[in-house]
Amino acid sequence: MEFDIENEKVLMEKDGRTVECDVLFTFDCEDTLKSYVGYTDNDIASNGRKNIYVSSYNPLGSVVALESITDKKELDMINDVLQQIDRESNNWGGVTYE
Repeated sequence: MEFDIENEKVLMEKDGRTVECDVLFTFDCEDTLKSYVGYTDNDIASNGRKNIYVSSYNPLGSVVALESITDKKELDMINDVLQQIDRESNNWGGVTYE
């Protein structure tokens, strides 16, 4: 997966093809010393809301590789951020961590 910071697009592989995703938000975390990007392929989840994916990245460069999130503490922190966003917007979808 790649994050094109300049054009605010994420390219990911899905079902054997490259899909261009829209960036929804980015944030930095002082605790993990990482940057994160939330993005969507605009598909609708079973709950009727858009799928949202979250990955970490190193912000140096204009096109950067995205990294999977596997640490439980990191996943919990991201879940807290997403719940806050959901409360504020009330129209986000299911979340998948990449």
